[in-house]
Amino acid sequence: MTEPSPIQPCINCQGGIKHLGSATLMTWLGNDLITVPNFPAWICDICHHRSFDSGALAQLSMLLNPEAGTPIQPIIRPPKDNPPLKSPPPA
Repeated sequence: MTEPSPIQPCINCQGGIKHLGSATLMTWLGNDLITVPNFPAWICDICHHRSFDSGALAQLSMLLNPEAGTPIQPIIRPPKDNPPLKSPPPA
């Protein structure tokens, strides 16, 4: 048995009901236009106003983040007791 799809009232026309569907998402990433077809969206059955699903937007944001999945590199500092490796000889 499947659960009915969640619905919510439309805040744009205040007469329709938004149902979960899909639409093409277009957004800018720097200077590049990104299009994502079949992206989860809440679409009004009267005015067709759409708002994209917040959970799906969060997942897309994580995928498009250039820092996502980048391992953190530890900062390696030379010990203060030892002289630098390429120091000039004492005069």
